[in-house]
Amino acid sequence: MVQNWTPNSWRQKPIQQVPDFPDMAALAAAEAQLSTYPPLVFAGEARRLKSQLANVAAGKGFLLQGGDCAESFAEHGADTIRDFFRAFLQMAVVLTFGAQQPVVKVGRIAGQFAKPRSSNIEKQGDIELPSYRGDIINGIEFNEKSRIPDPERQIMAYRQSAATLNLLRAFAMGGYANLDNVHQWMLGFVKESPQAERYRKLADRISETMDFMKAIGITPETNPNLRETDFFTSHEALLLGYEQALTRVDSTSGDWYATSGHMIWIGDRTRQADHAHIEYCRGIKNPLGLKCGPSLTADGLIELIDLLNPQNEAGRLTLICRFGHDKVAENLPRLIRAVEKEGRKVVWSCDPMHGNTITLNNYKTRPFERILSEVESFFQIHRAEGTHPGGIHIEMTGNDVTECTGGARALSGADLGDRYHTHCDPRLNADQALELAFLLAERMKGGRDEKRMVVNG
Repeated sequence: MVQNWTPNSWRQKPIQQVPDFPDMAALAAAEAQLSTYPPLVFAGEARRLKSQLANVAAGKGFLLQGGDCAESFAEHGADTIRDFFRAFLQMAVVLTFGAQQPVVKVGRIAGQFAKPRSSNIEKQGDIELPSYRGDIINGIEFNEKSRIPDPERQIMAYRQSAATLNLLRAFAMGGYANLDNVHQWMLGFVKESPQAERYRKLADRISETMDFMKAIGITPETNPNLRETDFFTSHEALLLGYEQALTRVDSTSGDWYATSGHMIWIGDRTRQADHAHIEYCRGIKNPLGLKCGPSLTADGLIELIDLLNPQNEAGRLTLICRFGHDKVAENLPRLIRAVEKEGRKVVWSCDPMHGNTITLNNYKTRPFERILSEVESFFQIHRAEGTHPGGIHIEMTGNDVTECTGGARALSGADLGDRYHTHCDPRLNADQALELAFLLAERMKGGRDEKRMVVNG
């Protein structure tokens, strides 16, 4: 058991990014109600994810983490979930083929409702209202009633998460992820894109391999790994009252787990070592993520690692680096060297989204070339330092949105208004996400070739 920790010990610490609930009795009642609900995920699933991430930390896998910027109640539906899962499977199969390693699949889904904000106030004209903080807290509509934090939204978020998880488990384990379906994962609007032909060629090679395996008696019916896949969920642990209400003791180990998602992460705005979010996360046994931005010092990172992973367990902690394309070279090497010097076991993941946000034609957007640039730098620096570039963390959707500029279809600032649907930050559409996957696959294949040259040289 973690020393001097309880699921509510975070309440004695300073805290950032807290919504101002006007009715504290209603908030307490909602949290009490949530505490009686069944867990959304199970401790054994979280341990399985940690085991897979331990392989990534050892250089024997790759983490693909992605999904919505902020899930919404209004857009929740079976087709949206299915299309996201299809796009995610396409990315995963491209990366698996390129890396020739297992890809650990973790979605930003079934719980990614709360968002940190740089300002407590949003102003439109002469009107000032509380900022939108995600559907679990308040509404996106710009009116006074919508922006009042409502505890009942936590109940709605739980129920949506449960329904989403139910469908995701059915897709992952019920045959939809069968490699025989690799051609069918292509989304309609992607079929005419430049990525479509590359994917078809890859899918053809996989289909040929599957036919050969069937010929020698290895089929999806006899080998579940060919028809099923592990798919895990994750979100930022921002609303700690909600997290506490879903924190449970595992009956087999006696350890505490957050049952709101398999993996939770701490944001760049809430990673103060002596504050509430670190206090809560240090006591649960789930795999954790830690966002690492430009303001994080090397000494500060080591302090946080020691708080969150004092036993230096592989797979426990993923460092999600979000610097911006023009700040990676300045910031990432010093953090890598500090971690290597202290012998800490971590997964290094690249978030190329959050440091590359700009405003264009009054829309928040992210230029695709800046996203690619940060990914390229991330891989190059890790190769130079002799460490494993272990993952990618992106905001993406299976929908045909126009939120990030660039990509093979060269979306421009003028295109942003066509289908700009995000509730908060701009997301890659499925076409752009697949393009990114092919780039990553090429980099990973290049890394394998370099290692072979060293071994054979």
